[in-house]
Amino acid sequence: MKALFFLRHYNDIDHITPVISKWIESDHVCDIILIGNPKFRNDYRIQYLNKLDGVRVAHIRELLPVLQYAGWRLQTLLLSRGLRHSLTGPLVVALSRIFDAGKRERIWRNTTHHLLMHSFVNLSNGVVVFDWITRDSPVSLEWVEMVVSMAHAMGLGAVSLPHGDSPHASQLIRHGEWRLQPDNLYSAGRIFDKLVVPNELCAKRFRPFMDDQVLTVLGSPRYCDEWLAKLEELLPPSPLASSGNQFKIVMFLRKSDFTIFWEEVGEVVRMIAAFPGIVLVIKPHTRGGWKQSLTKDASLHRLSNVSIAGDGIHSIHLMNWADIIIDLATSVVFEAIKARKPVLAADYLHAGRSVVAEFMPETELRCRDDVYQRINEFLSNGCDSLYREKHRQRFIKEIIDGSDADVLPRYVSLLEAQAQQRSAKKDQI
Repeated sequence: MKALFFLRHYNDIDHITPVISKWIESDHVCDIILIGNPKFRNDYRIQYLNKLDGVRVAHIRELLPVLQYAGWRLQTLLLSRGLRHSLTGPLVVALSRIFDAGKRERIWRNTTHHLLMHSFVNLSNGVVVFDWITRDSPVSLEWVEMVVSMAHAMGLGAVSLPHGDSPHASQLIRHGEWRLQPDNLYSAGRIFDKLVVPNELCAKRFRPFMDDQVLTVLGSPRYCDEWLAKLEELLPPSPLASSGNQFKIVMFLRKSDFTIFWEEVGEVVRMIAAFPGIVLVIKPHTRGGWKQSLTKDASLHRLSNVSIAGDGIHSIHLMNWADIIIDLATSVVFEAIKARKPVLAADYLHAGRSVVAEFMPETELRCRDDVYQRINEFLSNGCDSLYREKHRQRFIKEIIDGSDADVLPRYVSLLEAQAQQRSAKKDQI
């Protein structure tokens, strides 16, 4: 069987690569079309996939004629919410009137036909795969709807796979979110035959907009045991040097559109830096980290034992290097929890309730005193006894593994079923 995977940014490459790897291991083939920044051709996970027999990798601009790609790219930009709210907003709105719905549909249809023919000519079954698509995704929902519609007409299945996890146990976490009600942002997922989530916490986002036949809980492909073992073989060498006897702390930040109390984050950084023998590395979010006020604070850059991690340093490298991790509600620390590395959930630094603190209350930082006391305790007594194992095992069971730890075969089985079902339905017509 054949699958066509559309990948667009760091997160979906990170979470969908395990599924692609297992798909190929199961004697299937696939195409991967990158629809984001071309720099991801050099990502170590994409390079690994590109070496597998049965995988073809290309950027979308390599597959489309020049004028088709230019039209596709322009329309994608014109429908981007970010551009509409930027200084170029009036120009974007004016161009959108020129490229009206009729013109857009022609370009979407032509580009989609070209891409589907590239992958599925003379094939009787297959499946098209995107990551989670929401109503404010940078990729145009109009175009994704066209891909799904034309894929269905060809007898192909259409599936949406996770590009992350839910690090929050609460709902009102972003700027401007004031009402507890289903978020229409996630309604776009109902265009797919199947939308997959790793756990019930993520399912709550989508459930108001689709029935149980569409929404499927399969566990986390990124943090399951099978992929973590494989990832150790693939990870490039760490660029981080040894820090001798210094106590190493990493702080992971969220994107700037989440409500974070940046003034207090700065206070905590300065307090930690004042402890003797400590080195602190701050890791901005992989997308939009440059927008965060903390990374622009010149006074922090003058602290000799504090540094900001650049894009060239992977989060896994930082977690392996650190003695402890301070987290502002990111799913990246789930890997550290699997490895029993201490994660402190700094919930008082943001507006949400983290899933880490919800499942493991012993990790929560509730005030500045907590931060001081925990750091002081770790420096004095070491950091081997943070977790209550009963809590950690419940977290792994409910958030990562699901029904059992054999996660990746469930993803392959779902993709196989969708490829076969759509083809069978087309044959019956």
